[in-house]
Amino acid sequence: MRVFIAFLAGALLAFGQTAGETKAPSVHSTLDSLYKVHGFRGASISPNGREVAWVETLKKANGTDSRNSAVYVASVADPGAKHRITAASSGKDASESGVRWSPDSSRIIFVSDALQTGQPEIYITEVQGGTPRKLTSLKGFLAEPRFSPDGKEIAFLFTENAPRIAGPLEPSTPEIGVIDQKIYEQRIAVLNLSSETIRTVTPADVYVYEYDWSPDGQAFAYTAAPGVGDNNWWVAQLYRIAAKADSPPELVVKPSAQIAVPRWSPDGKSIAFIGGIMSDEGSTGGDIYLAPAHGGGLSDLTPGRKASAAWLDWLSNGKLLFGEDREGGVDIAVLNPKSRETEVLWRGDEQIRFGGVADDGKTSAIIRSSWERAPEVWAGPLGDWHTVTNANTGAERDWGKAEKIKWTNGGYDVNGWLLYPANFDAQKRYPLVVSVHGGPAAQKAPSWPSTSFDLSILATRGYFVFFPNPRGSYGEGEAFTHANVKDFGYGDLSDILTGLDQVIKQAPIDPARIGVGGWSYGGYMTMWAVTQTHRFKAAVAGAGIANWQSYYGQNLIDRWMIPYFGASVYDDPAVYAKSSPITYIKNVKTPTLIVVGDRDAECPMPQSREFWHALQTLGVKSEFVVYPNEGHHFNDPAHVQDVLERTINWFQSNL
Repeated sequence: MRVFIAFLAGALLAFGQTAGETKAPSVHSTLDSLYKVHGFRGASISPNGREVAWVETLKKANGTDSRNSAVYVASVADPGAKHRITAASSGKDASESGVRWSPDSSRIIFVSDALQTGQPEIYITEVQGGTPRKLTSLKGFLAEPRFSPDGKEIAFLFTENAPRIAGPLEPSTPEIGVIDQKIYEQRIAVLNLSSETIRTVTPADVYVYEYDWSPDGQAFAYTAAPGVGDNNWWVAQLYRIAAKADSPPELVVKPSAQIAVPRWSPDGKSIAFIGGIMSDEGSTGGDIYLAPAHGGGLSDLTPGRKASAAWLDWLSNGKLLFGEDREGGVDIAVLNPKSRETEVLWRGDEQIRFGGVADDGKTSAIIRSSWERAPEVWAGPLGDWHTVTNANTGAERDWGKAEKIKWTNGGYDVNGWLLYPANFDAQKRYPLVVSVHGGPAAQKAPSWPSTSFDLSILATRGYFVFFPNPRGSYGEGEAFTHANVKDFGYGDLSDILTGLDQVIKQAPIDPARIGVGGWSYGGYMTMWAVTQTHRFKAAVAGAGIANWQSYYGQNLIDRWMIPYFGASVYDDPAVYAKSSPITYIKNVKTPTLIVVGDRDAECPMPQSREFWHALQTLGVKSEFVVYPNEGHHFNDPAHVQDVLERTINWFQSNL
């Protein structure tokens, strides 16, 4: 029996090198180089377009990520003169985030746990100097502070007495004793800067996910649902409420699918948002919709568009600036709501995070990353940005080139990426690993490899890595994203295998040495793939799903399943069974490594254990590793590193 709990470092095997070959860097040196890359969690352009602020991850002495982060500000015209803003006392660090500008560009607010009590608070400071001043003294979780349009108030999301950080990716609270189902609702709160009083605005029985001030500062548009916050984002509706305390909410839209990013029009008459089938809170994609602020007719402004809107913002001229996933890359475009005409302003094969646009409608800030470019903050005119930071100037890439792959299957256009191995030699044949992204509603776009189960790292070890975006992904329009409804594992696996056939034809890949891996939905697809085909000679399933029927009752976010399966498991168990790897478990021959966190709310540990137990019973080579105190997203750097080392070792041993 091979089951490991907690961190166990293992020696790694050198990948099949012969005399005369260029030696690949050691696993530890590769990981060390990735750990040294600075991360950026947010960027924000000032309303006057002259300065940009961002949040940057701080590093420990050994180069690994710290729990701490810092807010920096720099001039767009002279980015070299950056300065740090922090609420921490001299010589100390804090976890800081949520940076926002005042309407007149003179002040910044941000969230910090500078007191080191685990309690975040809101701070304010003058941009040109001065010590940040703490504005709140609260108990609970708070996030997303924003100035009112007149700069006299600050709204924020507050969950009073919350026992943990909000979000289904975080470790779940251990269920011990009587499970009382106590609900902590996140509400909009408003701080008056003059009186320094705080009032709550939204009702106590609903959980608010996102919000936006009205242009006159008299109301909020927000998405919310009653019940547990982690589970009910998928049934959230769009509301309007007056900004004064104890006002009754007004339902604006009861959508047929998921909604995100509500944004009030400059004239105050309409609210735009993104709507579509979305499998994960925070992973946004769909069409752009427009609704009257007081309810009424709902308009889809981008029907049939072969892309997936990911964020949007209004320009002062009444047009919508938006970003979208398209064919494995990204676009920034502008939409005229009246004519519904769109114009693509910029297109790139990379990953970006948008940091807003200034009042001039042109100057903006973004965080850019690709396989060729380590992440940095950029700013300037849309599409003509220049670098603001140089934190990762010395980052070295240890992998080969990347090629966009396109193919058709089952009447759909499909796309993906093929990452070449380092020191590629066209005269050799290489192993390949298929990396399936999570979601399924997501898109793999080029980005600098991270240490969070990013299989790009295999390209440093002598592998091709294939990243498909099969049906169910973003980037090809809503019909494509809906195409795996009631069909998990069938059309999407067919897309992947068809794409695999194409890359084998165009690159020197050894078809006898093909592996597969993924996390979350990618973990499920890995478990599913090895029950459907013997093409894969090694597999790594991270936080996977083995049995949709038992999963329905085990996970803490079952609301996401109804749009995809059409009914609950109690009403239609057959549709769940037909897509469950456990239904076809006796077909498995592939050596499989299975890893999961013990407090994963999205893909609970028993799902991984059920799959491993079956493989052990059937005599299939397998290994099962459970990491303590980890949720769906791992936080402990030692665990993150162990997963990557085990993954590399597993593929090297079995391919």
